Amino acid sequence: MDRRMRGFFVAAAFLVLGVPAGAESLSLSPQSITEWKAVYGQVETRDRVPARARIGGTVVELTVSEGDTVEAGQQIARVEDDKLQFRLDAMDARIEALESRLETARTDLERGRTLLERGVITTQRLDQLETEVNVIEGELRGARSEKLVIEQQVEEGEVASPEAGVVLSVPVSRGSVVTPGEALAEIGGGGVFLRLAVPERHAGDLAEGDTIQITGGSNGDPVRRGELVKLYPLITGGRVQADVEVAGLDGRFVGRRVPVRLPVGTREALLVPEAALTRRGGLDFVRVQTGEATLRRTVVPGRRVMRDGTRWREILTGLKPGETVVWGDE
Repeated sequence: MDRRMRGFFVAAAFLVLGVPAGAESLSLSPQSITEWKAVYGQVETRDRVPARARIGGTVVELTVSEGDTVEAGQQIARVEDDKLQFRLDAMDARIEALESRLETARTDLERGRTLLERGVITTQRLDQLETEVNVIEGELRGARSEKLVIEQQVEEGEVASPEAGVVLSVPVSRGSVVTPGEALAEIGGGGVFLRLAVPERHAGDLAEGDTIQITGGSNGDPVRRGELVKLYPLITGGRVQADVEVAGLDGRFVGRRVPVRLPVGTREALLVPEAALTRRGGLDFVRVQTGEATLRRTVVPGRRVMRDGTRWREILTGLKPGETVVWGDE
């Protein structure tokens, strides 16, 4: 840059102007601003509950796939074990035989009572007939109870959703052989939140209840705010897990990464409204009041700061605390 150009910019930096009518002014003083750390949060469901098979067997029915919405108690699959049906058939045959024996034993008992009245048989023989009836009745009750157990096992082949939510994964398919306790689907429910992995050097700067900014757009402007609701005490791989509640968080894609800014400290800075900055010839200027007049001073602006819906700019050099910045009608 030659001497004439440098002289031009120096003159522009100290050009004295009158104070325009209707102009706004601000007396500068250091203000505390928050230092933010940019990280990524991951959308997670509050609960991840597997829908497990209660019996072993073959999956003969599977009514859900990934992304389906289910209600609590809704049947999502059915498991069948052929051996249970065989056992049921055997129990039916056993019960039928016992019922036939019981009918015969009761008939013999009635005949024995008649013969006892005639003095043909003894009381001891009648007692034997009554005992035989009681034994068969007991065996019949046991067989029927055992059949109820087998029928309950058959009913437990129906796999229900443990809670309302979205199906996150289905690791089996129709025809798969499963064992008792094996997960047939994973259900995500209870709403969604953001889970963060924060570098451990910033863990001491965070506290439950802190406001978290969820950013978006090409310039990283904050579009939503959340609340840090939980800090986990275990550090894994140099990172601390934290959960953030965000109102209206889109839960269509669980595991989606979202840019987040965390408050990790504060510092003092001079702030001016962005409307007070003008740019000419590649330089940024701010008008400073000196008595009854103003002069246009060259400054170096820093980051943008949003406060109460107004956009401010940090001034790195060119202004001092106590000076009055003027902007508005020129």
